Amino acid sequence: MDIHLNKIIKYLIYSDLIFYTGWGLISPIFAIFILNSIGGGNAFVVGMAAAVHLIIRSVLRVPFGIQVDKGTQKRAFAYMFTGLLAASFVPLGYILAKNAWHIYLLQAILGISLALSTAGWTGIFAKHMDRGKESTEWGVDAVAVGLGPGIAGAIGGLSVSYFGFFWVFVAVSVLGLAGAILLLFIKKDILNTSIQTGKVFTARELRRAKKSAC
Repeated sequence: MDIHLNKIIKYLIYSDLIFYTGWGLISPIFAIFILNSIGGGNAFVVGMAAAVHLIIRSVLRVPFGIQVDKGTQKRAFAYMFTGLLAASFVPLGYILAKNAWHIYLLQAILGISLALSTAGWTGIFAKHMDRGKESTEWGVDAVAVGLGPGIAGAIGGLSVSYFGFFWVFVAVSVLGLAGAILLLFIKKDILNTSIQTGKVFTARELRRAKKSAC
């Protein structure tokens, strides 16, 4: 079974795996945190928290995607990296949250951040897939963002039982930052790519192209 991945695709999937595994630590038990630690926390607050995040993320996803399609790979990378970076600090906000509106605000930030990062991530991923392996590469990413968070859910529940939500939120933030920082290792590869052909150029080739155009 040939599932060799090029460097950019590989790092994008690694980033997804690390980032969403982090969020998998708290996703299944976030409702318990709201009920136990947030003033006035009840089933309505839990539902509204999920709604704020998902509605904002869904509403903004297409507009951000249009901007990525109209722009360069530089814009796509900026959206992807900035979104992941901002989302990584949201769990630290949960630690400080006391009231329902704090949670709603943080969920709104999370929704904006993930809409931004997803628009950039998919824009880059789609342009760098290996021809003939598109379904396989999307499939590998689907496994990463499914299996990682799935295992993390059990670990998160156990960790909260022993260490409390504070350290689990810190772990989510650290993993999120790691996923974002990992993208810096392919920044040059992405920016030195022709969007039309998907070919990666070296710095020397780019300089030659500029001279030829003059």
